[in-house]
Amino acid sequence: MPRVSVQNLNKDFKIYERPQDRLYEIILRKQRHQLYHVLADISFAVPDGKSLGIIGDNGAGKSTLLKLLVGTLQPTSGDIAINGQVAALLELGAGFHPEFTGRKNIYLNAALLGVPDENIAEMERDIITFSELDYFIDRPVKTYSSGMYVRLAFSIATMVRPDILVIDEALSVGDMAFQKKCVQRMNEFRQQQKTMVFCSHSMFHVQELCEIAIWLDKGKIQEIGDSDKVVGHYEDFCNNKKTYSSIREDMPGELRASQTAQKHEVQDCRINSIAVKSLNGNDITTIKPLSDVLLEMEVEVLVENMQGHFGFAFMKSTEEPIASFLTTNDDEIEIGSFAKGDVFKVSLVIEKVAMRVGEFYVLGGLADKSGLLWYETKFSKLLAMEPSKGVGPMIMKCEWQLDKD
Repeated sequence: MPRVSVQNLNKDFKIYERPQDRLYEIILRKQRHQLYHVLADISFAVPDGKSLGIIGDNGAGKSTLLKLLVGTLQPTSGDIAINGQVAALLELGAGFHPEFTGRKNIYLNAALLGVPDENIAEMERDIITFSELDYFIDRPVKTYSSGMYVRLAFSIATMVRPDILVIDEALSVGDMAFQKKCVQRMNEFRQQQKTMVFCSHSMFHVQELCEIAIWLDKGKIQEIGDSDKVVGHYEDFCNNKKTYSSIREDMPGELRASQTAQKHEVQDCRINSIAVKSLNGNDITTIKPLSDVLLEMEVEVLVENMQGHFGFAFMKSTEEPIASFLTTNDDEIEIGSFAKGDVFKVSLVIEKVAMRVGEFYVLGGLADKSGLLWYETKFSKLLAMEPSKGVGPMIMKCEWQLDKD
């Protein structure tokens, strides 16, 4: 049985232009609000002992979803089933009484989580020690900084040993030393086969701490699955937020028109086809990072005594090359002369493709003998890198060594 199960969850908020519209709506029985759909048709399940990461842009509905899971908000429709004791670390100060001291808030929060008073007394010292707030523990929490709030809240939430731990982005306000302690505590939590729901903008932490990830986009699930793959696709989505158009957007208009125009011009040669293959010759649409690929284009010569250069490029968009490869006079490849009617294949092996994640196209091109005038270019089908764990757009082949005296 899943620890957390969500079925067809929806959450709407009523937006009023003026505060008095709420009163008018009650008295006049006439709608004076607009509905804002925060979450729409959310369904997922978290198995016992697994961790779920929730990622997405600001405003995607991540925090609202966490509040629904812990019961501080109620859904507009849909079902949420929670099996076990839940401890949550949401926005700063949630669950704390500002006039109470840190010590009294320990008892208040633990009692709200269902911990008997005698057990709270036993874990009080451990909570204070972990939070490193000995000097401030008997001061009102309204005098605490945001980092001190988080220290105390995280210490209480994890020390009561709940079945399900829900954590929002609040850890980002802590200092590096305390963040390290928190991550260690969360890893201990996972090793005890407890369930965790973790919302963060740190993709590294989501990959390291969570087996499953949900990518929320405008209140809907864009993707759910293995955290490495979902994070990779989300990173690619973020990297592609450029001011210029993608190839897919350009192809129907500008590129198609330019390529059509090329066919009516006098050319020395043309590209009949372009392909991306594995080294065993099979066509591929997905590539594993650090694998070898074969780029291949078929060229047809249209004039006698044609001489020319050949090129390939990895393209994110029509304006953003990732890498390019062009023959030169120094390369050991024939550049002509070719006879009219000759048809041949030009192949290039790229070793250890270094992209870590993302989608791209391969561009094939034919240039004149100088390498400056391009007769024709042609794009391949869309290719995708299989996401791999890590940070950044590239991954490098490397070899580790440790020498111990």
